[in-house]
This record gives sequence, structure tokens and C-alpha cells, in this order.
Amino acid sequence: MSWDVAAILGIDGLANGAVYLLAGLGLVLVFSVTRVVFVPFGDIAVFAAMSMAAFETRRLPPTVALVGVLAALAVVVEVVPLARRREAGRIPRALLLYGLLPALPCVLATALVGRAVPHTALLIAAVLLVVPIAPLAARIALQPIADASMLVLLIAAIALHYLMSGLGLLFFGPEGSRTAALADGSFTLGDGVTVSGQVALMLAAALVLSALFFVAFERTVTGKALRATAVNRIGARLVGIRPARTAMLAYGLASLLAGFVGVMVAPVTTVYYDSGFLLSLKAFVAAIIGGLVSYPLTAIGALAVGMVESFGSFFSGALKDVIVFGLLIPVLLLRSALAHHADDDVDEID
Repeated sequence: MSWDVAAILGIDGLANGAVYLLAGLGLVLVFSVTRVVFVPFGDIAVFAAMSMAAFETRRLPPTVALVGVLAALAVVVEVVPLARRREAGRIPRALLLYGLLPALPCVLATALVGRAVPHTALLIAAVLLVVPIAPLAARIALQPIADASMLVLLIAAIALHYLMSGLGLLFFGPEGSRTAALADGSFTLGDGVTVSGQVALMLAAALVLSALFFVAFERTVTGKALRATAVNRIGARLVGIRPARTAMLAYGLASLLAGFVGVMVAPVTTVYYDSGFLLSLKAFVAAIIGGLVSYPLTAIGALAVGMVESFGSFFSGALKDVIVFGLLIPVLLLRSALAHHADDDVDEID
């Protein structure tokens, strides 16, 4: 392998790592607040990519119908128990949160279809269109079992992924989608290594969004509420923080990150309705490197996954995914060796 080839693979690895960075941050955020490994993250990214492709062909994204179905189900799940408990005064708020608010990005998307608007406006609309998906899906499938064990929550998240994948096939069809590049042109680094504008944009977007993520957690009241819930749910309740609300906020932020991931990935690879599972798994590897709690270690893990995938594809394109997932074995062994295990008290039987 020459240095030129290594430089090209390194740049490609950084671009992949930027995608896994945002996805890993979303997974860690949801897990730290809710104890849920949010497997459908990649599916939401796919919906954003396919929504952008629909906008570019002047079609109404099927995501509008998908959001409508999820909103209707969430309204039923929320309103029926309130009606049974005769708490009619809380029904308008439920209709606002789970009916009206999710409809706003759908109205925006409908208004933009077929109009001569800047490409940036379509990108924002595609991202906003998927933001309600995670909170709605969580209200339907995950919030009713929020106090269950982590194993039950994981099983529910996997089942939700397959439901999302099936809905993707139903609404979007089996055909793949690819969008136009978000940034044209390229520039040359030393030794003649060319970097495309799309790759540079992906790296810049990852850095900017990560910085905003850090500032929001460190400097805002909402971010501190999320951190408090992640550290101690019972303690957060005692100081007036409602874990159910912070959970919905975490799902919304994860959905927003998934939207950005989707529109960044769509120009560089063909996206199918079931492409999200591999994306979630590779981001999960990065999150595991961070212990599902550390954002800086997750960022390092994401870059490592991107690099391993890039160089692994050079040596064996068929085994690149196996090589990436193989990272889990040494990471888990190392974490197990460094972790402090408490011995269980076992009563001796004479």
C-alpha cells in the first residue's frame, strides 16, 4: 500500500467516522436517559435520505403518510387511557403534542413539493420531517414499558426496528434512492490527494453538530435536565424533573441527528428501506467503545470504526463488516478486565 492510497483511505475513514460519530452520539444520548439501545436509529436516517430523494424528484415524500400513521396511533395510545380515567382536561394537550405538532413538518413538506425553492430548504424539510418519528414510535412501543428490564427494552427496540423496516418497505418500496451531492467541487491536499466537497461538508457538519451538542448539554437548562436524568432518574424526579419528558426530548434529539445522518449519507451511497440496520450496528460498536455513557470515547470509537471499515474494505471488501464487528471482541474483553465486579453473596450450605 502506497502513502497516496493510505491517505485516500484515511480521508474516506474520516468521512465514515463522521457519520458514525453523529449516530453514536444519538445512541448514547437515548441509552443514558432511557436505558434503551435505540436500534431504529438507522431506519430514521434512511427515511430522511429517501425523503430528500423524493423532494428532488418533485414528489411528496411518503414519510408524510408514515408520520401520519404513527401520530394517529400515538394519539390513540395517549387519549384512550385518559378517557378511561375520566381526565378529559388533559386530552387537548395530548392532541397537541402527538397530533398537531407532528403534523407541522408534514404541512411544510406538502407546501414545498413542486416549488422552486433552494436546495437547503428541501434539506431542512427532509430533516424536520423525520424528527417526530422517534418520539411517536417511543410513545407507542417503548414508553408503556419504560420501567422494564434492559433486556425487555432491547427486545422491544429490535422489534420496533423490524416494524420500521416493514413500514419503510410499505411506504417507500424496495427501490433504492440516491440524492445529489450537497457540495460540489474538490480541493487538493499535499501529495496530490483530492478531497471532495461532499466529504469536507460531512466532516464539517459532524464537528459543528458535535460542538452544538456539547454546548447544549453544558450550558442549557434542558441539557442539564437530560444529564441529571442520565445520572440518577430517582434523584431527577426529586428535584422536579420528569423522566418521561426528558425521554421524549432525548428521542427527538436522536431523531434530529438521524435526519442529518440520512441527508449526509444519501449522496455517497444508494439507500434502501433496510439499509439502516448496518448503520445502527456500526454506530453501536462506536457507542460500546464509549461504554454507552461517554460521549468523547464514543467520538473516538466512531473514528476508529470509520478507519477500520475503510482500510478493511481495501484488504477485503467482502469481509469489511466482519472486521468492523470484530472490534467488539477485544473491546468487551478489555472492558470486562478493567471493570470492578462485585462478588455475589452466596450462603454456604453445610
